[in-house]
Amino acid sequence: MMFRLAGPLAAFALFALPSMPVQAREPVSTSATVSAADPRAAAAGQDILRQGGSATDAAIAMMLALNVVEPHNSGIGGGGFLMHHDGETGLLESIDGREAAPAAARPDRFIDPDGKPMTFRNAWPGGYSVGVPGNLRLAWMAHQKWGKLPWATLFDPAIRLASEGFEVRQRLATAMNAVAPVWADFPEIQKYFWVDGAPAPIGTTLKNPPLAALFRRIATEGPDAFYRGETAKAIADTVTSAPKNPVPMTQDDLASYKAKSRKPICGPYRGYTICGMGPASAGGITVLQILGMVERFPLARWGKDDVRSWHVIGEAMRLAYADRDTWLGDPDFVKVPVAGLIDPAYLKRRSALISMNRALGIYSPGTPPAADPRTMAGPQPESGTSHFVAVDRDGDIASWTSTIESFFGSQLIAQGVILNNELTDFSFTPERDGAPVANRVEPGKRPLSSMSPTIVYDKDGTPVFTIGAAGGRTIIMQVAKALIAHFDWGLSAQDSIALGLEFFNADGLVLEKGTSLEAMKVPLEQLGHKVTVAPLGLKANAAERRSDGRWVGAADPRSPGVSLQE
Repeated sequence: MMFRLAGPLAAFALFALPSMPVQAREPVSTSATVSAADPRAAAAGQDILRQGGSATDAAIAMMLALNVVEPHNSGIGGGGFLMHHDGETGLLESIDGREAAPAAARPDRFIDPDGKPMTFRNAWPGGYSVGVPGNLRLAWMAHQKWGKLPWATLFDPAIRLASEGFEVRQRLATAMNAVAPVWADFPEIQKYFWVDGAPAPIGTTLKNPPLAALFRRIATEGPDAFYRGETAKAIADTVTSAPKNPVPMTQDDLASYKAKSRKPICGPYRGYTICGMGPASAGGITVLQILGMVERFPLARWGKDDVRSWHVIGEAMRLAYADRDTWLGDPDFVKVPVAGLIDPAYLKRRSALISMNRALGIYSPGTPPAADPRTMAGPQPESGTSHFVAVDRDGDIASWTSTIESFFGSQLIAQGVILNNELTDFSFTPERDGAPVANRVEPGKRPLSSMSPTIVYDKDGTPVFTIGAAGGRTIIMQVAKALIAHFDWGLSAQDSIALGLEFFNADGLVLEKGTSLEAMKVPLEQLGHKVTVAPLGLKANAAERRSDGRWVGAADPRSPGVSLQE
């Protein structure tokens, strides 16, 4: 859906009307940039920009390259969400390429023979967890709208990497070793990533000829080469005959998949407009809830080294996640109270629960306007993902989060494509107190996600910042933290990403090990928080518009990712 940002933005409507007059504006970019979680993917995007490609072209090339060099996190066997700003018209649009449950999926998919919800470890590997992939349909829709270079050109970098080989680096080696015990049941994936009976060590050159061949066909024939014919049959057969948790998937499941335009979710913060994905992503709403609850506090005056800042942010985070885990789901299947969840009056009531003297301790969901108390969601674990950003010289912005879910997805592979395990993002419990939960499994439904591609506008409607992240349920908080760091504390995009993260688990707050946040442990405990210090698997990518109009990318120092200028 198109979202027109026009005029003073102090009193934002949730959605602007697509019929509003659209006036062309001068491009606001004097440079072009890309940022991705792997240097080889960033180089692919940079190469496309240098050939005259658009931000969308560059993003597609990065998604395809990441499929090769970061196969444990993302690719065409998974799905994603894309936010796009048009530098000429000022239009903001978003595309939902989230995976969908196949026709055979039913609410009891993750109920074991004893009538209890399965454990994640039992549900994750194999056929039960595989959703119909969406990334290629997303890419095709985006290219039809905003592409400049020929579709086939965008595949060239990924084809070279898959056919000529790529070097195994630390992140991939770590992921392979993490899942190595599971691969005893999945000999097909071992053929691609094992050397001499063990995961390929760092420095090994790996090739993926079947993926290169598939990319060549898709480059020539379009996405139907994936969603129909021999590849669709190979995917369906792989899921149906999986060595673990086999379950029906059909060629019709793939042929019927469609990427969908969605309305962006936008709201105010400190005089800026923060825009993100709507459901089935929880990202846009939950980020806006966190920001809306902390806005009344003087975070800029307190600064990043004051316990009061992190106490308030932590309380808002936990209240927002309580709502996220209760009210959100696929809007094509459940009524999601979008407007109510980010209604200023509702957020004011939620923020009023935050005391400066003591942690709440119990973080219950609220009841936003228009919420149906008969539907609830329920959190599920999330893991691997990748985010990448491109800005071109026309001022177009593409901010795309892509995922196959856990490391190596379902552990199933077909024609060199690793298939996702996104269905484990559904609630394993289909009913609660006799009523259906919002995020239960249903045929054709898209599971709830934390992916949070975000674009920020200033008071004149000029885009000034874009960000997204990987890391499962931490994604939302990574984005919210970076926005606070940038707009309250004046940190650059790079430093905002690098700043330590505060998150939470069932026991209480978690402060990122090895960062300045460790100093907050005792002060937060004195406010009644239970606090642990632990490493967090984080990975964000961003870009900011400097005062001279130049766009500069940023990549998480926790990852090998880089930003490159065109």
